[in-house]
Amino acid sequence: MKRLVVVALVASAAVAATAAPAGAGAECRSLPVCIPVAGPWVLTGAHEVEFQLACPRKFVIGGLDADISERGISVDFRGSLGAPVNPGITTSTSAVFLGRLVKAGRRTPSFRPRIGCIPGGAGQRVPTSLHAGPPGTRRVTQLTVLPGIQRYALRCPAKEQLAGATHAIAFYLPAPPSAQLAGSVGVAQSIRGGRVYVTVRGAPELHDIHAIVQVDLVCG
Repeated sequence: MKRLVVVALVASAAVAATAAPAGAGAECRSLPVCIPVAGPWVLTGAHEVEFQLACPRKFVIGGLDADISERGISVDFRGSLGAPVNPGITTSTSAVFLGRLVKAGRRTPSFRPRIGCIPGGAGQRVPTSLHAGPPGTRRVTQLTVLPGIQRYALRCPAKEQLAGATHAIAFYLPAPPSAQLAGSVGVAQSIRGGRVYVTVRGAPELHDIHAIVQVDLVCG
């Protein structure tokens, strides 16, 4: 497997390149002071999957990159409107990556988001999506997948209303997950009465593997 194309600080950065090994990315390229942060391998498919990755406190995102498990995977990110296009304006302390399989291949499709974090303010603006979507603030919850069945009920904070919800399955591994491992996690999501109900199923072999389900609530 080879390195992939860089996802740079631009309004649209589609990735459809060659697959990548577990090496350093280009998220800190040309940044004199930068902390690289690599996320987990996020399962994707024909439907767009969202995954949020955050910097440490008092850092903002100065660069982005992504690894892909195979050709035919498109990776983009949500940015905020403003001028100039810059860290702290276009990006904040976290970034939402958007992954989608545009051409099927032989491997299980997944991508690993990467961000380069530089010193900056601790504040965070509510992002304006570069893609059509419901307005609101993202509330992110990460659930650790365990063998067996776990059930969760999530809701927005008081005085906020639920506008939508998504989830993503991801694995903290040095290499993309196999088809067998990807099938070891199942998620069912439903929305009722302003709450998001999530049921997570983990196979027995997950006892020594760090797998997560990230649930994103859009709260207005």
